[in-house]
Parts: sequence; structure tokens; C-alpha cells
Amino acid sequence: MQVLRHLPQPHDPALLSGLHSLDDAAVYRLSDDLALVQTVDYITPMVDDPYTFGAVAAANALSDVYAMGARPILALNLVGYPVKTLPLSQLGEILRGGADKLAEAGASLAGGHSIDDHEPKYGLAVTGLVHPDRIVTKAGARPGDRLVLTKPLGLGIITTGLDRQLVDGETIRRAVDVMLHLNRGAAEAMLQVGVHACTDVTGFGLLGHLRELLVASGVGARLVLGQIPVLAEAWDLAARDCVPDGSHNNHRYLAAPGGAPKGFPPLDAVRYDPAITRAQQLVLCDAQTSGGLLMAVPPERAERLLDALRAAGTPAAAVIGEVVEGPPGSIEVQK
Repeated sequence: MQVLRHLPQPHDPALLSGLHSLDDAAVYRLSDDLALVQTVDYITPMVDDPYTFGAVAAANALSDVYAMGARPILALNLVGYPVKTLPLSQLGEILRGGADKLAEAGASLAGGHSIDDHEPKYGLAVTGLVHPDRIVTKAGARPGDRLVLTKPLGLGIITTGLDRQLVDGETIRRAVDVMLHLNRGAAEAMLQVGVHACTDVTGFGLLGHLRELLVASGVGARLVLGQIPVLAEAWDLAARDCVPDGSHNNHRYLAAPGGAPKGFPPLDAVRYDPAITRAQQLVLCDAQTSGGLLMAVPPERAERLLDALRAAGTPAAAVIGEVVEGPPGSIEVQK
């Protein structure tokens, strides 16, 4: 936001979500019953296999459309690739992985753009459709709402463990399965049941993305550490300080006065129970790739939402806390 404040603010009344909001994708009204949803995301490899990297990157890019309650219909590839140092066959596998994941989502791949880069990068510009009255934003959470998370945390920590050769193949397989899982079923479940707000959990970690939802809604939140789903190996890796730089940055930005990244004022937005260790705090701030959806649902619908999520193939979904009255963006984490 330090940089975006210099950009001119659009005044088109058809732009329902854009620079003026904290939402996950732009939304443009085409008619009374149809709106266009657009987003873009690309990443560097977090796994060794090119095909898997392409599929995870596509699932990650699609997630913002699902978080808005929309249906992806079209995508364009975004590619950076070192053509002089890596074989083009690996690029072909990356693109094949992305195309297969798009096909699973029911979206069409219509082209793209590539540049010669010093390291591989891949992602998508994704277009979706939604009824203007059915858009799910970050701004609707209300005190008393239950907070539901659909995927376990720890993905950034575990892929860092892969880079440092500290994890076994089975641990990586479980993390990859989580990242490959589309948020399509979770989005369909939330539309079926009805939620007040939603976002996806990616680079800013659970607490960073939760804070955005809370600020947009003008409320605070209370989480319970023991209720938050986490890939088991992430706890031990975090205790060994096997944590990506992005997760450390998230933690400093949210919770440590004077320790925020350069150019960003510290928020001091999170109050942790004294029994929660720094390693556990880092797990809650872990930068995720293709993480889950975080939803604020009325308490009387919470169990129905969990049932719908499990029926949609999201067994890790759990109530992790509740929305409370308080300073916008404030978070309390209990043991």
C-alpha cells in the first residue's frame, strides 16, 4: 500500500472491486446479473518437479477467483524462463501442469506471454464470472461469526525444508497434495451455505490475510492455536528455524514493534498468549502457496459449512476462532 497510494483512483461506477478495496481480485460489473472477475499471480518454483510446479502455480492463481465466490472461465500464461541455461523440455512440463490444472477447474487456456529470465517463474492471469449480488468480499465479517480455515498451514515451512534437505519424500508428498487441491469445492460449499466474508491464505500467512479481512470489516478476531490445522512436520521445522524469509517478514510486520521490513510501519496487531512460542507464532505467519480459504460464517451456519466442506473433499476444514468487536485488524491468539 506504500506504493499503491501513488496510483490514481478509478472512478468508474462499474468497478465494484479494485485499488480502492482490499479484495483478492478486481470485479467489474457488465450487467445487472453478470460481473467479470480478474486476478493475476505467478511464483518461483517451490518443488523440484516441473510439472508439479506448473500445476501448483495454476491452483495458486485460481484461488483468488474462488475466494470471491466466482467461477474461473479463462486464463493466460505468464512465463519467465532461463532459455540459455535450462532445457525447454522442462518449460513444456511446467506449462503442461498448468494446463491440466486449468482443465480440472473447467477454465480455458487462451495463450500467454513469456520472457527470458534468470530463474523460472510461472503463473496465470485468470478471468472469472460472478453475479454482482453474489460476490464474496473481505468486508462483511460481523462479531460472533466463526472463522473457518479449509487447508492446513505449514506449506512454506515444509517447502523450505525441501530446499534445505530436511524433509522426507512422504512429507513433501502430503504438502504437495494440499497445494494441488483446488479451492473450487470450498468455494462452492461457501456459496451453498452462505458466508459473510472470505479471503484465501497465501503469501501474507494466516494472520496477515486475516488482518486484511478484519480491517475491511471493521472488527477484530480471537483465534485458538489448538484448533488451527497445521501439517505436523511444520512444528518441528519451525522450532529448528527452518522458516522462509517471507514468514519471518510477516511475523515482524504484524507483531514486533520496530521490527517491520524497511518501508513498512510495524502494526503490533497480534497479541499472543505468553505460552505460545516464537516458533508457533511463525507457523501462523507462514507464507503459503496455494493455501486454503478463510471464511467468516454466521455461528448458526458453521456446522453446516463444515459438513459441506467435508463433502466437497476438504477434510482439514476447521473452526479456528471467532470474529469479535475490537479495533479493526486486531487479533488475539489463545493457546
